[in-house]
Amino acid sequence: QVELVESGGGLVQAGASLTLSCAASGHTINDLNMAWFRQAPGSEREFVAGISWSDDRPSYADSVKGRFTISRDIAKNTVYLRMNSLKSEDTAVYSCAAGWNSYTTWGQGTQVTVSS
Repeated sequence: QVELVESGGGLVQAGASLTLSCAASGHTINDLNMAWFRQAPGSEREFVAGISWSDDRPSYADSVKGRFTISRDIAKNTVYLRMNSLKSEDTAVYSCAAGWNSYTTWGQGTQVTVSS
């Protein structure tokens, strides 16, 4: 049973940086596809970034490409999302997800609020 706990959210000004962490327990992330999603008020949840267990290859939504970086630390069983040049439209609850063919395990989410 995989459990995910996010941390690192907060209130920042536009242009600032923030790093989110997703600590996994119950299973190694070394053989899990991991991803970050976000959901803004009144909007559907959207994919932000993912990283493949097989080749460590990252993928990003067009809206964050070049600003956000997903990475993982196998030893710490933790996935990170480094967010640079934050914009007001990045305001959302960010959730970590894990799975194999699909994302089946989700964290509780962490709020990121970017003030303009």
